[in-house]
Amino acid sequence: MAHLRSRRRLALAVPVVLSLTASLGFLPGAASAAPRTTTVRAAAGPELAYVVNTRTDRHTISAVQRAITAAGGTVVVTYDRIGVIVVHSSNPGFAQTLRAVRGVQSAGASRTAPLTPAGTTDEGAAQYLTKTQAAKARSASAAAGESEPLEADQWDLRAIGADRAAKIDPGSRSVTVAVIDTGVDDTHPDLAPNFSAAQSANCVGGKADTSYGAWRPANPDHYHGTHVAGEIAAARNGIGVAGVAPGVKVSAIKVADPVSELFYPESVVCAFVFAADHGVEVTNNSYYVDPWLYNCMDDPDQRAIVDAVDRAQRYAQRKGTLNVASAGNSNDDLDSHALVDASSPDDSTAVTRTVDPHECFDVPTQLPGVVTVGATGVTKAKSYYSSYGDGVIDVMAPGGDKFRIPDTPSKNGRILSTMPNGQYGFLQGTSMASPHVAGVAALLKSAHPWAGPAVLTALLKAQADNPGCPTAPYDGDGDGVADATCVGGKRVNGFYGFGIVNALRAVK
Repeated sequence: MAHLRSRRRLALAVPVVLSLTASLGFLPGAASAAPRTTTVRAAAGPELAYVVNTRTDRHTISAVQRAITAAGGTVVVTYDRIGVIVVHSSNPGFAQTLRAVRGVQSAGASRTAPLTPAGTTDEGAAQYLTKTQAAKARSASAAAGESEPLEADQWDLRAIGADRAAKIDPGSRSVTVAVIDTGVDDTHPDLAPNFSAAQSANCVGGKADTSYGAWRPANPDHYHGTHVAGEIAAARNGIGVAGVAPGVKVSAIKVADPVSELFYPESVVCAFVFAADHGVEVTNNSYYVDPWLYNCMDDPDQRAIVDAVDRAQRYAQRKGTLNVASAGNSNDDLDSHALVDASSPDDSTAVTRTVDPHECFDVPTQLPGVVTVGATGVTKAKSYYSSYGDGVIDVMAPGGDKFRIPDTPSKNGRILSTMPNGQYGFLQGTSMASPHVAGVAALLKSAHPWAGPAVLTALLKAQADNPGCPTAPYDGDGDGVADATCVGGKRVNGFYGFGIVNALRAVK
């Protein structure tokens, strides 16, 4: 992402949280989680969306569905194998009523605004590549003998050895990375060669729509997912830019509301289940689940959100999918015990609150087993905006930093990648770091096709390069004031986790 709005497309991150695992206490069944829909009488008036989480036996689910109808709810979709039911209801007491039903383990509203969205949001200003910049990049790329015309501006590839790795192994066509995001413009000439339509869908609202093109962004301003896709797998085809893993496939699972551009829980649940059931090896999650930046377990609605998304992402893990997520652009210490959240809920009126990130979770990045990614700039220092935390960050990758200027034709410290309608542009954020890690994970999966999510996570950590904590006070924005404190040693620390990923090492 770019600035504050980019915080949306990136999510925070935290390691395996034991208190979360214990408090949820479930491991849904494995087989297919294909949704089963039920048609009931729709309620009149303004509606909210809900997630109802139950035991997974058929008897319980059928009984809960009947209780939903009796309470004035409409079942949108039922994910039997993980016990998640998406519901619409205009009954203000719906969630409270369902929590008292036998077999219901949690239930809550997935939003605070009515289902009919109002207004729009801006995910931040992208810097599109100008004709002059493109001409300079083409000239420099040709002089350097690089295969892609704009590669001279891709300092991020060189920073993790991805340019050299591509000459050894660009990745396998049997590996797919799904971009769970705003949608992907698969007609872009750098994305079309590697795009997998069979593993793509529109999950907005909680039900997968696989009709042709449904996965594309609602409009060109929803460029985030297209940018992310290019960072992962833009083809080395002599047209524009290259991805970290230019030989693997990339798919799109759209979860962003077409008007508000918010990522609601039911859409994300659908995305994880769809990815798992369609053989996706890696998902990239450069967002946090709306409407809460942190979901606190003492709030029944927020607890239900955590429960539902966690069931879905665990299901994906059990089916062999590695989930990678960005750590956030707030420069927050995620190992602290007091953070100020002034942005939630972001679909109605936000209320400033103090939260403990050990008890209030950013979803999906703080869920167990998800790889948490922070961002670096061209100097390999932590980007000024990147959230951090000892025992929270798993690995780091280039995400861009406007205060660190590279020696490239465009002199732009952000990340250059694909944009809708055949364009290219620069963005920065942990949203941009996460797809670099997803790309390296795809290279590792290509080299070790037997490796499951846990092994891939271990390999990511093992091949990373850790600069260690800075010796001088960290002043990310150069204003003379220390902005963050790094805790830990050379091998593992709060700024870098296990280190910056290395694509070249991944293929050797």
